[in-house]
Amino acid sequence: MNTTINDIARLAGVAKSTVSRYLNGGNVSEKTKARIRKVIEETNYEPNSFAQSLKAKKTNFIGVIAPTLDSYVTSTVLMAIDEELRKQDYTTLIISTSKHIDREIESLVSLSRQKVDGIILIATGMTEQHIETIRSIKIPVLIVAQEVDQFNCIINDDYHAGFEMGQYIAGKGHQAVAYLGVTESDIAVGQKRKQGILDGLAEGGVQEVKVYRSEFDFQDASRVTEEMLGLFQPTAIIGATDTIAFGALKTLSRLGKKVPEDISLSGFGGYNISEVIHPALTTIRYNNTETGKLAANTIIKMTNGEEVSQLQVSGYSFIEGESVKNVKR
Repeated sequence: MNTTINDIARLAGVAKSTVSRYLNGGNVSEKTKARIRKVIEETNYEPNSFAQSLKAKKTNFIGVIAPTLDSYVTSTVLMAIDEELRKQDYTTLIISTSKHIDREIESLVSLSRQKVDGIILIATGMTEQHIETIRSIKIPVLIVAQEVDQFNCIINDDYHAGFEMGQYIAGKGHQAVAYLGVTESDIAVGQKRKQGILDGLAEGGVQEVKVYRSEFDFQDASRVTEEMLGLFQPTAIIGATDTIAFGALKTLSRLGKKVPEDISLSGFGGYNISEVIHPALTTIRYNNTETGKLAANTIIKMTNGEEVSQLQVSGYSFIEGESVKNVKR
């Protein structure tokens, strides 16, 4: 049986409230402190740090709300957040919402009730309910991956990354391009990344661009690709993420089409596997580890009442693989 605070009080011959004051650094006589300390040492009692922290003004707990735990990008950001927070003596409480927006709202409220010092929300989108909830919970909230005017945010440079990819595909001579995007409720990927791609393709003089919508998962991207090929024959496909690009690759392989000989392919994300597959995928790699470290340091500053930039933008690298063919005549 684990020793409880009641046990300590009984063995030391003092009230439970006295033990509680001792554990929380309150006013206790030296004689009583010695008795309590002796019992704690004899029983190897370890106080519940979380319960203690709830009584303190500052808990050193940071809540992190993530859309999923099985994404390469999200997991990399989460690991960097946790590592950086640990270095500064903070504990991370992570909640996965399985990409359900209503669970993001519930998690914001739940974490605020647990008296965390601050919350990092890796958001899939931002609704009026998000905004109302964040305003109501009265603790610092940092939003990662989406831009909202009212709050502190860290975002990827999705527009310029998309623009560079669009220009690259256009520069290889492709005139018929399919873009497999996602819902526009995701401002970062669904709107800004898409607009960057379309603007880059347009500036490069691409004549025919078709936009299709996929979910973020591999299987749906594969399905959408098959439907698209029944209506349109592009020379290049751009996936909004590497996962979507892999879904397209699955369908292309099943239909006997080779990349890049028959159709060129590119994505966004820069997953490690993108360099392992053949042909290596041309993609955009975001600075996910740096984003996580930046998020951890920013939320700590926010909880300390320090000024931070309302919008911080994380960079990216263009990774030229072997999946895009030069079709210039």
